[in-house]
Amino acid sequence: MTKTETLPLKQETDIVMIRQRVRKFAEDAALGLVSRTKIITAASEIARNALIYGGGGECRIDALQRDGRAAVRLVISDQGPGIADIDRAMVDGYTSGSGLGLGLSGSRRLVDEFSIQSKPGNGTVIELWKWR
Repeated sequence: MTKTETLPLKQETDIVMIRQRVRKFAEDAALGLVSRTKIITAASEIARNALIYGGGGECRIDALQRDGRAAVRLVISDQGPGIADIDRAMVDGYTSGSGLGLGLSGSRRLVDEFSIQSKPGNGTVIELWKWR
């Protein structure tokens, strides 16, 4: 069974809503507590990046089944300036702002699958998967 929900990402309170909905999707997919915590944390980090650096966007949450396994997939997108050097941005400690530089790299470690697409001037799309 596939279930999808798309949420706006325009202000700080939207990050709270995204966290709540990701939690619900992860619970419904019967992800364990550690897996739920990881996908919620990754969602929060990436959504915050999209809001702060990308000017906002949206978060699509999908509950999926593949080969009898449940998964939660997040697609967080923005229409911001994009990331000029993705490889550099994925290195721990790199930041284009005032943060710790762990949002992208840390989020990648928290999930089972991670992909990023970005071009300067065309925004960024990040896809995160967590499997049961």
